[in-house]
Amino acid sequence: MDRDAAKKAAAEAAVHFVEDGMCLGLGSGSTTAYALEFLGRRIQDDGLDVRGVPTSFATERRARTHGIPLTSLDDDPTLDLALDGADEVDDALQLIKGGGGAHSREKVVAYQAERFVVVVDPTKDVDRLGAQFPVPVEVLPMAAAPVMQTLEDIGATPTLRAAAAKDGPVITDQGLWILDAQFPDGIPDPVALNRHLNDRPGVLDHGLFLNLATDVLVGHPDGSTTHRTGP
Repeated sequence: MDRDAAKKAAAEAAVHFVEDGMCLGLGSGSTTAYALEFLGRRIQDDGLDVRGVPTSFATERRARTHGIPLTSLDDDPTLDLALDGADEVDDALQLIKGGGGAHSREKVVAYQAERFVVVVDPTKDVDRLGAQFPVPVEVLPMAAAPVMQTLEDIGATPTLRAAAAKDGPVITDQGLWILDAQFPDGIPDPVALNRHLNDRPGVLDHGLFLNLATDVLVGHPDGSTTHRTGP
């Protein structure tokens, strides 16, 4: 499968949802990177007037490279549209995100958006969340061990995410650590897990995005897309 072609198809289709004057949430990841590229072209070629709230330092730099004007939730707390990718998406438009470690900011931005459009390639489309991709859990460093025990108690296998370029943990933009919680047979009850993690002291946020996506665009290698909408 030509995954790049599929990602580009989803990203280009998503940018067609953007209208003049919109305030946008700008997500992270490889598929969203293509969306930022296409959005920059529309700004340059069509004079599209938009501004965006980036969800990570990397996204901020990429947006500036493509000439996308930036703002913040301080100045624009309500967003018309957010564009982002996902690591997994199921038939109910529930997501796992956070492979890039930006899920906490991504969730804030998605929550503030009137419409949340998710762009993926077919490999991210799953029957059951968590069967392939772990749930990232962002924690205070001092809480890592107790939270790992909590995850083990509910049947997960947690690991501290390690940085590839150095000897030590990945540090998020918030200065926190990430635990990747793998569920051997997938997540039996995402709603219960969401509630359990939200109630656990020491957890800032996690990669379950439930009841947030309004649209999912699955790109295909032939350039077509499948558009799914929520209830």
